[in-house]
Amino acid sequence: MVQQKATNVHWHEGDVTREHRNRVLGQKGATIWFTGLSGSGKSTVACALEKELINRGHITYRLDGDNVRLGINKNLGFSAEDRHENIRRIGEISKLFVDTGIISLSSFISPYRADRDTVRELHEAAGMDFIEVWVDCSLEEAENRDPKGLYKKARAGEIKGFTGIDDPYEEPKNPEVHLRSDQMTLEEEIDILLDTLKQRGIFFSVD
Repeated sequence: MVQQKATNVHWHEGDVTREHRNRVLGQKGATIWFTGLSGSGKSTVACALEKELINRGHITYRLDGDNVRLGINKNLGFSAEDRHENIRRIGEISKLFVDTGIISLSSFISPYRADRDTVRELHEAAGMDFIEVWVDCSLEEAENRDPKGLYKKARAGEIKGFTGIDDPYEEPKNPEVHLRSDQMTLEEEIDILLDTLKQRGIFFSVD
């Protein structure tokens, strides 16, 4: 748990509520949290869902692991402590998006169960929707894909602490959505995700 360092600070409530913003947008904000091994297909499905939601008239924004590390989290590495802080910050950013009524698509390996649970608790304490999506793919298939050549470098000892090789990936115990990206088509994955969002009441009107 991160301790509050600044003193004499107080939350300032505004006159516009989350419900007001939701009515304007015609949707509820929600965080869709994609977790899985490198190469599992997290970014692929998040990009496809983002495009489909926009095409249907829904406001969404995608947060991607590498993109965030090139910006707000550029001062973080891949130690356990830095991974924890990386996910904590993204959790807070996702929560801000949800408060504005935006559907946040957060795509991160996020290998540690406790970190993902902390983000879930952050949302649930604020009455926000958090949907964990496990993009499940065998390590063998992820290595075969190896789109960034990272597994090859990890196997050669050029990258230390690489998830799935010499650092653990803790599988979700009860994700809202379990996608088998090495067995399902992208279209099947998107259909499942859209159905989940409809069932959760994220859309105010039926597409």
